[in-house]
Amino acid sequence: MKLAEFNAADRDAANAVLRPCIDVPRWVDQIAAARPFASRQELLDGARAAAAPFTPDEVEGAMAHHPRIGERPAAQTAEAAMSRSEQAGVDPADTEVADALARGNRAYEEKFGRVFLIRAAGRTAPEILAALNERLANTPAQEDAIVAQQLREIALLRLEGVISE
Repeated sequence: MKLAEFNAADRDAANAVLRPCIDVPRWVDQIAAARPFASRQELLDGARAAAAPFTPDEVEGAMAHHPRIGERPAAQTAEAAMSRSEQAGVDPADTEVADALARGNRAYEEKFGRVFLIRAAGRTAPEILAALNERLANTPAQEDAIVAQQLREIALLRLEGVISE
């Protein structure tokens, strides 16, 4: 969608564009209410500011929508399509990596009680696996901060992908 179209869209349409980026109602509402934006950069700067920080409850709510790394969501939603595209570097046919990711995901979920989240876009499967293994050594507080940052990065990358100048 072009920035001018986003700026001119009614509130429900603007929210529908933003929600797949990250389903945090406060973030969606804050960005939609701040329109019109003079430039794409102004939009991205506003989105970055609205995401800093996400509250623990917002992180928990947003995490409910994220699949495990290595598992492609089957839903036909904008958010699922974004996730499939972001995980393009993880080849499910590579059984060795898929098995290692599955083991790492289980260990992560046992330790932290949520799925492992990483901005997968632009990362290879070995890079993701290395980050997963490294993050297993984190404390819950360290991991909370990293997950919130990863959500911010994902939201901004998705927003960049849906709004053009």
